[in-house]
Amino acid sequence: MKFTILTSFIKILAVLGIVVLQVSCQKEALEVSPLTSISGDDAYSTPAKITAQVNALYGQLSDASYFGGRNIIFNEQRGNEFSQNDGNNSTGANVWNQTISASGDFVNAVWNAGYRSINSANILIDRLNTSTVVSDAVKKNYIAEAKFIRAFSYFALVQTYARPFNQNSSSLALPLRLTGETAGGNNDFVFSTVAQVYTQILKDLNEAEADLPGSYGTALLNVSRAHKATAIALKTRVYLVKSDFDQVIVEAAKLVPALAPYQYSSGTVTHSLEPDLTKLFNGTYTGSEAIFTIPFVIAAEAPGQQSALAYNYLSPVLYLNTSGGIIADPVFSTTSVDQRKALVQTNAVGQQLLRKFSKNSAPHLDYVPLIRYAEVLLNYAEAAAQKDQPAKALTLLSAVRNRSNPTFIYTTGVTLKDELLQTIYNERRIELLGEGFRTPDLFRRNLALPAKSGNAGTAPQILPTAANYVWPVPSGELAYNKLAPR
Repeated sequence: MKFTILTSFIKILAVLGIVVLQVSCQKEALEVSPLTSISGDDAYSTPAKITAQVNALYGQLSDASYFGGRNIIFNEQRGNEFSQNDGNNSTGANVWNQTISASGDFVNAVWNAGYRSINSANILIDRLNTSTVVSDAVKKNYIAEAKFIRAFSYFALVQTYARPFNQNSSSLALPLRLTGETAGGNNDFVFSTVAQVYTQILKDLNEAEADLPGSYGTALLNVSRAHKATAIALKTRVYLVKSDFDQVIVEAAKLVPALAPYQYSSGTVTHSLEPDLTKLFNGTYTGSEAIFTIPFVIAAEAPGQQSALAYNYLSPVLYLNTSGGIIADPVFSTTSVDQRKALVQTNAVGQQLLRKFSKNSAPHLDYVPLIRYAEVLLNYAEAAAQKDQPAKALTLLSAVRNRSNPTFIYTTGVTLKDELLQTIYNERRIELLGEGFRTPDLFRRNLALPAKSGNAGTAPQILPTAANYVWPVPSGELAYNKLAPR
């Protein structure tokens, strides 16, 4: 693939203050028809046009290089759950074998997609702060959504390009850009530290939680637009990455009652574990477990073949790694009664493939789950175990396991704290397989990226101290930001 770098921000903008709207899957969810290119002033001249700008924010996340597919795949390729069939770098072979460089297309593409999303959020916030077109209540709602998306984007970037928080929070991470850019040239930004970026992420999420609504009017809107539970759930993930287990518990308790069955309700929103796994990945996609999802609704919005999750998992570019991967767990054995076993299939050459995403022919209209209630329960369980609350941790862990296997009882491996934690880590690998969690989970625990092999060759172990443990600052940023670290 060919990728042209202008700057990290010139690609965000049209010349002389023209705001470029990216039409996305969210236009159906927001029930508007976004314009493709309108002047900065005109873009905020009516309530409908402002709503179109909000629509465009969510569209940024569905970029094929970002959460529409590729960024999730990259976080799985760098880990050890999958082996690689295709040795072509266009399918991420260099991501899988850990040889990607600062000039790599993907390194630049993810960075640019993240900062496009951030800049779009910044422009919206700046414009709405001085707008009188919509009511104060609507304005607060939209600004809160923009802050959530900005936080989500910064969190993805800091986990990819910066040293893990628990390794060195004072190391340089990213440039914090918090005001909108509508013309080129403002490229020189000092990089903030890892700790400073996390502080901004949590500031945005706290402010978003305060002003987001509890729910929207339809099930699709409730999963595709940020509401209070969306911000809270993401905070449990952020605090877990920081190993701030007290705060994980504080936030998770807002969504998880003290006693089972665990369910959160606010207005038209209900979040809980869905009893039928098929509804999570091949059903309505808008059930109670979905907290935040990218809905691909029509063919024009679907990711291209090489970026689609189904294509990567079922073509297959990636197949499950039987040597060191979680597929070796008894949950996936032929004698298992766990429902999650049905999410794996074997192809004609004996490779085991993940079928959470099943639309393996164009258009690829699988919805992409970004935050699920099961993850919140596992985040809570891990924090409770770390804070010496084993009974609470085991109850939460069992809720996730028993959804897939109602008769299962933990009888061994959970007596000691370390054993309990290892069991929770293992359950995360089973439950969240293929959803982009493996590399971030290794990073937050300062674990090596394991060695692995596949039809595309071999990949070495990468220690946490290695220069290529995280992705480098992209060549495009280095070329246009004179203050970027070198």
